[in-house]
Amino acid sequence: MAKNESLNRANKAKQDEFYTQLNDISRELAHYASHFRGAVVFCNCDDPETSNFWKYFELNFTFLGLKKLIATHYETDRPSYKLELLRDMNGDGKIDKLDIVKTPLKQNGDFRSPECVEILKEADIVVTNPPFSLFREYVAQLMEYGKKFLIIGSQNAVSYKEFFPLICANEVWQGYYAGDMAFTVPASYEPKETRYWVDENGQKWRSMGNVCWFTNLDIPKRHEELLLFRTYTPEAYPAYVNYPAIEVSKTADIPCDYDGEMGVPITFLDKYNPEQFKILGFSLTLAGLMSDFVEKGTYLPGGKRFYIAEQNGKYRYKRCYDRIVIKRKKG
Repeated sequence: MAKNESLNRANKAKQDEFYTQLNDISRELAHYASHFRGAVVFCNCDDPETSNFWKYFELNFTFLGLKKLIATHYETDRPSYKLELLRDMNGDGKIDKLDIVKTPLKQNGDFRSPECVEILKEADIVVTNPPFSLFREYVAQLMEYGKKFLIIGSQNAVSYKEFFPLICANEVWQGYYAGDMAFTVPASYEPKETRYWVDENGQKWRSMGNVCWFTNLDIPKRHEELLLFRTYTPEAYPAYVNYPAIEVSKTADIPCDYDGEMGVPITFLDKYNPEQFKILGFSLTLAGLMSDFVEKGTYLPGGKRFYIAEQNGKYRYKRCYDRIVIKRKKG
C-alpha cells in the first residue's frame, strides 16, 4: 500500500493530465476510418464522461462501424468504473448516451492494473493520450500484448532507448499530424512562463510544440515518396568528425545523389518512407567520443552528439542536435 501511495504521489507531481481537444482528435482520426470497421476500440487513459476521445467515437460509432467502444476511468486511491457502448440498447433506432453501460471496477482503472489488462486483451485498437511520464511503460505494454494503437506522444520519445528500436524495425511510425498542440489542464496546475494561458472562462491551457501521433496502423502517408532535388557537395554537406556520415540539417535538403549515411533531424520521421530509406541508428548511441578524435585541451560544447568542424564559430567544432542516421535505398 505504501508503495502504491508513493507512486500515485509521484505521478500526480509529474502533471500528466493533458486533455486533448476534439478538433485535434478529429483531424488525425479521419485518416484511419477503414481500420475501425468491426473493431473493439479501447481508450484506457481517459475520463470517459469528459474525454474527447470517447466523444469522438460515440458520435461516429455507426459511421465508423465499430463493434464496441470501451473506456476506463482512473481514480488515485479507490475503485473506479468503465463505460461500454456496443449497440442500440434501448431500441430507439440510434446509438447515443442512452446506450452507454457503466460498470464498476474492483481496481482503480490504472492501465497497468490486472483488471484493465484483461480489458486490453479484448481490444483490437487502443486510442488515447497516455501519460507522458509513463510513455515507455505504456508502449511496452501495447507491444507485449500485440495491440494496434494510435496514441499521442512527444517527438522526443524517438530518443528513448526502449522506443527507438521499434521505429528502426518499422513496428511503430509517426501518424499524420506533428507540431504544436494545445491541451486543457486541471485548475490545480501552476502557471508557467511560456506555453501557458487561461481563457475567458477560467480554463487553464498548456501547449507543446513537439507533439505527434504514433501508430502501428498502416496509412498511405508512410508510402509516399519524398521528392529529393538537392545535389551533394562536400561543402554543402560536411562530414561528422566522430561518425562516418554527412550532416543534413533539414529533411528537405536530403541530397538525391548521395548513397552513404546521413544524419537528419528527428522531424524526418514525419516524411519517413521505409521503402525509400533505411534507418540505421540514433546519434546518442552512434556518436564516438570526441576525445578520441581531437587533440587534448580543445574546448568543445558538452554532450555526446555528432560534431562537425566549425569555420567561423565560437568553437573549433560545432555540436549538432539529435540526429537520426539514414541511408537511401536504391530503387
